[in-house]
Amino acid sequence: MKLKIKKEILEQMKRHALETYPMECCGFVFGKDQQEQRDITEVKSVTNSKQGDQRRRFEIDPRDYLSAERYALENDLTLVGIYHSHPDHPAIPSEHDLKQAVPFFSYLILATEKNGVSKVTSWQLNHGNEFEEENIEIINKVETIKNK
Repeated sequence: MKLKIKKEILEQMKRHALETYPMECCGFVFGKDQQEQRDITEVKSVTNSKQGDQRRRFEIDPRDYLSAERYALENDLTLVGIYHSHPDHPAIPSEHDLKQAVPFFSYLILATEKNGVSKVTSWQLNHGNEFEEENIEIINKVETIKNK
């Protein structure tokens, strides 16, 4: 699977990761699902509801899931996945991430350090219940200026 994401949406996720550092951030990813590609058009941050150490775990309240599903339906979008940060850790899924994962979703992980986000990856479960890395294409929005 290939993900196409606009640079400004990626920047929105990065800002969220840096605002919550050194805790893990989390949020939803919305877009359009094509045959072999997902176009990410929106992200919505949510509060990490994990009790205890949020530096190594995140949890999303079930009410936030319901709200995200409703938002997708009302806006003719698909809830295609979740993003979260890994403060001071690589952007690869943990065992905990694997245990929480569901098929179909894309899981974007942001490797976050004090001074910035060093890497962003995306993962999806395969038929063997293992994560496979997805390709991410970052789209720079180009404005065309016409001379009068």
